[in-house]
Amino acid sequence: MVIVSNKKAYFDYFIEDKHEAGLVLEGWEVKAIRAGRAQLKESYVVIRNAEIYLIGCHISPLSSASSHVKPDPVRTRKLLLKSEEISKLIGKVDRAGYSLLPLDLHFYSGFIKINIGLGKGKKQFDKRAAIKEKEWKRDERRLLKERTLKN
Repeated sequence: MVIVSNKKAYFDYFIEDKHEAGLVLEGWEVKAIRAGRAQLKESYVVIRNAEIYLIGCHISPLSSASSHVKPDPVRTRKLLLKSEEISKLIGKVDRAGYSLLPLDLHFYSGFIKINIGLGKGKKQFDKRAAIKEKEWKRDERRLLKERTLKN
């Protein structure tokens, strides 16, 4: 079940490969995510010291959070992947010019996981073409619906 998705990533990048990773979270963050208070819009994924981190993901703390914990809503969170996957991602990002992007947060058998995508940036004309295609498909569905209602 998807908690929150990053639609802007699909608009700005060609996503070629997806990987599912675990997140290192604190207790208040898990409660806030379960309440739907997470946002991936301005976040990105970086590689430091052969480890992968999620930066800029905003998780708003609940008002009922513990009084002794000072929540930081945009702290850097470590992503958990197998070392083989990390080395493959590092190779593609370094040599092939790909970017790592957070795609969505979701539940997987009680755990909170994140899908990260390996993507290349779109140019402005690619974005325009995607918008045209999307509008045409919408118009086509509407025309087919009208045609079936007339018959």
